[in-house]
Order: sequence, then structure tokens, then C-alpha cells
Amino acid sequence: MHRSIIAAVIAATGFANAALAQDDALTVGVSWSNFQEERWKTDEAAIQAALDAAGAQYVSTDAQSSSSKQLADVESLIAQGVDALIILAQDAQAIGPAVQAAADAGIPVIAYDRLIEDARAFYLTFDNVEVGRMQARAILEAAPEGNYVMIKGSPTDPNADFLRGGQQEILQEAIDSGAITIVGEAYTDGWLPANAQRNMEQILTQANNEVDAVVASNDGTAGGAVAALTAQGLDGIPVSGQDADHAALNRIALGTQTVSVWKDSRELGRRAGEIAVQLAGGAELSAIEGAEEWTSPAGTTLSAEFLEPIPVTQENLGVVVDAGWITQEALCQGVTNGPAPCN
Repeated sequence: MHRSIIAAVIAATGFANAALAQDDALTVGVSWSNFQEERWKTDEAAIQAALDAAGAQYVSTDAQSSSSKQLADVESLIAQGVDALIILAQDAQAIGPAVQAAADAGIPVIAYDRLIEDARAFYLTFDNVEVGRMQARAILEAAPEGNYVMIKGSPTDPNADFLRGGQQEILQEAIDSGAITIVGEAYTDGWLPANAQRNMEQILTQANNEVDAVVASNDGTAGGAVAALTAQGLDGIPVSGQDADHAALNRIALGTQTVSVWKDSRELGRRAGEIAVQLAGGAELSAIEGAEEWTSPAGTTLSAEFLEPIPVTQENLGVVVDAGWITQEALCQGVTNGPAPCN
């Protein structure tokens, strides 16, 4: 009986120690705005890998494009006792109370990919103004004259205006000279391809199909624009995008999209995981390696890190295959006599 009691005590102690070790592990919560978009799965895998390497745990929620649900999601993550939060904001303005709740609980926040106008959030993203410049440069090179359509991102996402600002920088001289004319421009609610397609259809109708180029702000909106163009027999005119979605890269190989600015979300996710662990461990925002002091257009000074994007066109399609971002088979599906590596 005594041996049984001792064994039980040892077993209980072992379980308690295991539970304690589990409790001691840092937990990072991620609030996704809409996990249905292709690219976020890649980001998630990179975040999880970085947390695994640090011995930290991962929990997440999906707001399903609802700003009110995202507030409830963040409250739930806080209640679970997370040590840091990574937030991909559905609505940059509506997310404010969530940041306040995290601050009240002493939980650091990373504004992931999209700006949150709050100095208490570390802003991690790519240089989205430069992404806009890259998109416009590629389209202007392909179509130095003609009628342009601007398919913008979501009006609730500050990135939409950062991108549009970069695009305008490149296009302004051609606009001033009269070489190009913007015949249509529209925000895309929720970045949804169906909304982009609807906007593109309306603009084509208004312009009597006299459109020579489309500056679309991401690959989802580019896909919607291409669908509208194809229905009118206009597929093949220059169209931009970003994110290097597999479907978009295939469109580049096929010749129905001109450029996708590749933001390697594996690197963005890895950095988010690493920074979250450092912040959860007590590091100051400004002490993060690679951080810089950055002032938003609204005048808020934040600690931020900006990663470098790469424009992908038919000229350098091999870079995404070489990096393991996409297989040659997926890239070249349906392509005959296409660019390298599809020829």
C-alpha cells in the first residue's frame, strides 16, 4: 500500500511538473481577419514554425471579414491568457478597442501586415507604397499610353491607400502629359474578387470597353478584373496584382496578368512569430532588431519593420519556382509556348 501511495505521489508530481512546463510556455494568439484568402495559410505556417522553434504555443481565431467578430475574437484570446497578440485587422479603425483591451491586460500587440493606428502596436509589414510603385511601373512599361482603370483594395484597410499613393507617384507624369487617362477607379469592399469583378464590369460598361490597362492592387482583385475582361474579349491587356498567389502566377505565365508583387509571407510570418516571442518576454517595441521609428500619414509614431517586396513578371518567373514558392507544374498549368520556366 505504501509503495502504491508513493507511486501515486510520484505520478501526480510528474503530471504537475508537466502541466507546469505547459503553463510556463508562452502562448501567442493570432486574430485573422479572413482566413479564406489563400496567402494567410502560408503566413500561418511560418508563424507556427517560428513559435515551435521558440517553444511557444499558437492559438488563433478567424473573424470571417467581420470587424465586430474580430473584437470578440480578441477578447476571447485575451481571456485564454495569451502572452502576445498578432492582429491582422479587418477594419483599422474598428480594431481600436481590442488594442486598448490588450494594453489593459498588459499584452503586447503586433499589427500584422495592416496598419493599426496606435503607438502601442508594433507594425510589421512590407513597404506597401513601394509595392504600389512596382505595380504601376510594370503596367506603365507594358502600356505607356491609353485608358487606365484603378481597382483599389478595401476602404477599411490603410494598405489600400498606401498602394494607391505609390501607384500615383509613378503614373502622375504620364497623366499630366496626357499619355494615360484614368477612366475608372473603385475600392473593393473586403478585397473580395467578386466585388472587384463587379466594379470592373461597371467600369467597362461606362467606358464602352475602351480600356487599355488595369492597375489592380492585389491578386484577388486582379483575378476579378481578369474575369470581367475575359468576358468582354479583353483578356491579355496589362493587369497588376500582388501576393504571388498561385493562380496569379499561372496567369502571368499564361499572359493574362502582367505582374504580381511578391511579398514572401513566409518571411513575414517568421518575423511575426519571432517578434511576438520577444515582446511576450518583455522586450520594448523599439528594442526589436530591425525596428525603426515610423510616422504614419495620420501623424502617429510607431515602432515598425518593413520587409522588401519583389515584382514578378514573365521575365523572372523562375525566381518563385527556385524559392520553392510554387511548383513548376502549378505555375505552368495550361501554358503552351510560354515564358521560362514553362517553355
